[in-house]
Amino acid sequence: MTAAVHTREAGDPDSPLLLCLHGIGSSSAAFAPQLAGLADRVHVVAWDAPGYADSADPDRAPGLDGYVDTAADLIREHGGPAHVLGVSWGGVIALRLAARHPDLVASLIVADSSRGSGTDPDRAKAMRGRAAALAAQGPGAFAAARGPRLVSAAAPPALVERVVATMAGSVRSPGYGYAAASMAEADLTGELPAIAAPALVLCGEQDTVTGPDESQAIAGALPTSVYVTLSGAGHLANQERPEAFNAWVRAHLHVVARVPA
Repeated sequence: MTAAVHTREAGDPDSPLLLCLHGIGSSSAAFAPQLAGLADRVHVVAWDAPGYADSADPDRAPGLDGYVDTAADLIREHGGPAHVLGVSWGGVIALRLAARHPDLVASLIVADSSRGSGTDPDRAKAMRGRAAALAAQGPGAFAAARGPRLVSAAAPPALVERVVATMAGSVRSPGYGYAAASMAEADLTGELPAIAAPALVLCGEQDTVTGPDESQAIAGALPTSVYVTLSGAGHLANQERPEAFNAWVRAHLHVVARVPA
């Protein structure tokens, strides 16, 4: 499947690898601030998940472990191991990747994420309903309805427009439905205490999608973690507060891998 996975890359391929995994309504375009801001220290690789943006559609529902194994293959292709940065759904994939393929994950950066929607029946039901909403509304209207919720109320209009445009250009059927199903089935609560990779867990202070409580639950369950709240940011802290976000990532990589800060 990795041959059909599109990536955006920046930085020296001989530098430590930073693999970026986007949220359920996004694509590699969401990591423009990281591709631009971190490439002087690491090799940044951001994927379009299978069924998203410029990546091919899977021939069947991958399930969470299918996405995880595709990410693992991508790390191997780039000479891994990798520091893995996951936002929202991407964070769920990153955490499961660290549990399933620990030899491939040097460290984790988990941003505005969750243990999976399977922790709560109502959340799981709502997640399963996302595919029908996309089919009924189409990508443009779907993105216009959902995108503004992903940033804080004070986010500049240009950012809101960019988030909406990225979503509209990234999501489609059946890929979005496959991703939603993987989230609805996921509950990583029992796996987190066994994850050995050191982790930086970040959350926007005004994230109303997954929220600080869920990020704190992740950080508290991981054996080695640092938790950071980013003020003035909603669910997409890496895009809304990119300078602060990147500074924390740099500090994390300096501590865990001696990458120059």
